[in-house]
Amino acid sequence: MQNFIKIFKYTTPFVLYLLGYLSFTKSGIYCWTPLLYVFFTVPLVELFIAPSSVNLNEAEEEMAKTNKWYDILLWLIVPIQYYLLYTFLTNIAGSNASADSLGRIIGMGLLCGTFGINVAHELGHRSNKFEQLLAKLLLLTSLYMHFFIEHNKGHHKHVATPNDPSTAKFKQTVYAFWIQTFIGTYLSAWHIAIDDAKKKKRVLPALFNEMMLFQLFQIGLLLLIYINFGFSITIYFILAATIGAILLETVNYIEHYGLQREKGEGKLFERVKPHHSWNSNHIIGRLMLFELSRHSDHHYLASRKYQILRNMDEAPQMPTGYPGMIILALFPPIWFKIMHQQMRKYSLLPNN
Repeated sequence: MQNFIKIFKYTTPFVLYLLGYLSFTKSGIYCWTPLLYVFFTVPLVELFIAPSSVNLNEAEEEMAKTNKWYDILLWLIVPIQYYLLYTFLTNIAGSNASADSLGRIIGMGLLCGTFGINVAHELGHRSNKFEQLLAKLLLLTSLYMHFFIEHNKGHHKHVATPNDPSTAKFKQTVYAFWIQTFIGTYLSAWHIAIDDAKKKKRVLPALFNEMMLFQLFQIGLLLLIYINFGFSITIYFILAATIGAILLETVNYIEHYGLQREKGEGKLFERVKPHHSWNSNHIIGRLMLFELSRHSDHHYLASRKYQILRNMDEAPQMPTGYPGMIILALFPPIWFKIMHQQMRKYSLLPNN
């Protein structure tokens, strides 16, 4: 029974799918329920629930690591994501109010970010081809397939250094960071893909590489939507995917804001340590994003599955969960005041 409860708690993110379905098939306030849930209900509730730093013991971790149900929950997200995308596309044109359409676009955007990119992030770190394929299928629903290349082969290598476009600099606003990361990660993915193609001795590596293949898949999806649903709905989908990407990159902003790895001898950066990622033990935010907020352990060993990620005592903690921190990031003066205080608390303020 205890094991069932441990697994069942990771079904709570599926509430967002239910709210997405209501948003796409009903009108009025229902169209806005995904947004209200993620950025009103969850941050409010987290103010009254104490964060938990409890880790699984060795025996519990071993059981959780080998229990397939944790994986099956993630696999189920792929067909559900495509069903909700289809539901969005077939119903968005039926709205008589622009407010309803906007609510539905934002709702689909939240599904793109929460499931289409975040769950793809988890599956993309797996070593088997099946789960990597599922990751790519999810990223396709968010038009963000380059993330699979850049995150795994770029971000994890360069995190908390000036070479990483996904690491926010000290005193950098989230709005400036968006420009840096959208351009930087896309270009980085191309460089990585072309270099990989060269190592494999491909003919014309600038054309025959994984990044080019991803672009063709995404263009193909857009053409499929355009042919079946028309120009306007294609634009609505692009807007939703953009919202999902902004959500993901805002999460990147809060995860490593202002943190820097030191250079050691030979001008090489020190290895990634727990204090190079911001963490949150706030329970609802942890469950909603499948433990993404235990981020230091993820960077310590990227192959560790979500259900066994640990709290690390050396890791700096955010004052609230991810949804609340995302809201704070949108208001730079408040963000700087709170986060610089946290950096001072953990002796993480840069020397320069």
